[in-house]
Amino acid sequence: MKSLQSWPEPVVRVQALSESGIRAIPDRYVKPPSDRPSVVSSPMVKEVNIPVIDLKGLFVGANGPSGPDDPTLRQINEACRDWGFFQVVNHGVDPKLMRMMRESWREFFHLPLEAKQRYANSPCTYEGYGSRLGVEKGAVLDWSDYYFLHYMPQCLRNHEKWPDLPPSCREQIAEYSKQVVELSGRLMKMLSLNLGLPEDFLQRGFGGEDIGACLRVNFYPKCPQPDLTLGLSSHSDPGGLTLLLPDENVPGLQVRRDESWVTVNPISDAFIVNIGDQMQVLSNAIYKSVEHRVIVNSAKERVSLAFFYNPKSDIPIAPASELVTEDRPALYPAMTFDEYRLYIRTKGPRGKSQVESLKSAR
Repeated sequence: MKSLQSWPEPVVRVQALSESGIRAIPDRYVKPPSDRPSVVSSPMVKEVNIPVIDLKGLFVGANGPSGPDDPTLRQINEACRDWGFFQVVNHGVDPKLMRMMRESWREFFHLPLEAKQRYANSPCTYEGYGSRLGVEKGAVLDWSDYYFLHYMPQCLRNHEKWPDLPPSCREQIAEYSKQVVELSGRLMKMLSLNLGLPEDFLQRGFGGEDIGACLRVNFYPKCPQPDLTLGLSSHSDPGGLTLLLPDENVPGLQVRRDESWVTVNPISDAFIVNIGDQMQVLSNAIYKSVEHRVIVNSAKERVSLAFFYNPKSDIPIAPASELVTEDRPALYPAMTFDEYRLYIRTKGPRGKSQVESLKSAR
C-alpha cells in the first residue's frame, strides 16, 4: 500500500462539477455503452426487492437463537445463499443515531470546499475526503465523492482524520461505529451457525478482536446526464460483511440478479447487509459476494454510509477446512486481505473479476 503515494492526475471534486451548472458531463465520467444504466424497462425484469429480515428478539436471552431451525436464522441463511444481500430491521442500532449520522455527513459535504480539502486523501491509505478509487491513469471515473476512515483496529483509528465539522460529527462516528460493530459481530455468529460451525468460528477466522472495521460515506451529486455514468461502478465488496445505511428517500443501489439489475428499495431505519469477497473465500463459496452498482439522477443528491467489517489485514484467508470436502475441494488459495485489496486500490471497482480470477487460476 505504501507504494501508492499520490493520485496520477489532479483530483476533481464531482460535487463542484455538479454545482457549476454544467449540462454535459466530462468525458472522464462517460461509461462504455455496455456499462451504462439502462433507461428501457425490460418485460423480463420483475419488480422485486432483496429479502427483508426482522431481527427483533433474535438476540434476547442468554441462549440466543433457539437452534438451526430458528426461523430468523433460516431467513438469513436463504438470503446469503440466494441473494448475497438482505435488509435488516429491528437490528439494535439506535434509529435516531442513524438519522443524525446521515444528516451530519450531508452537512459535511455542503461545507465550503476549502474546509473539506483539509481532509483530502491519498491512495496510500484512502483515509479522508476523496473522489476516485484506483490509480490507473486515464481511467473512467465514477460520479461521486466520498469520505473514508478507519475505526478498527485501534492502532489505525486516527481521530485527526475524523472531521470536526459539523461539531457533533466525531462523537456520532464513535457511537455509531461502536453499535454497528456490535451488530456485525452478532451477524457473524448467525452466519457461522448457518454454516454448521461454532458461533465464534468466522469471527476467529477474521482475526478475533483484531478484525478491521472502516466507514465510507458516499456522496452522489446531481448529474446532468445520469444515463451515461454511474455513481459507483459494478463491483463486489472485497472485505467480509458490509452494512449500508442508505438514503431513505432516493433509491440508487442496484444488485445484479442473474442477468438483470434490481434496484433496492430502502426501508426506513434498515441496514442493507451484503456478503463480501473474503466471506466467499472463507465459506468456500457457500456464501457468495454479489456484484452491485449505484446509479445517479438529475433531480436529487444522495448520501449513504457503508460500514465494512473485514479480516485482520495480515492473516491469510483461505477456505475453512471444515467446509472443504472431496466433492467440494478448496476453491481459493490463501491470501491476506492486504494483498487482496491492493487490486481494487490499484484498478478501482471491476465487477467480480478479482475473486473469480483466483478461482479460475486453480
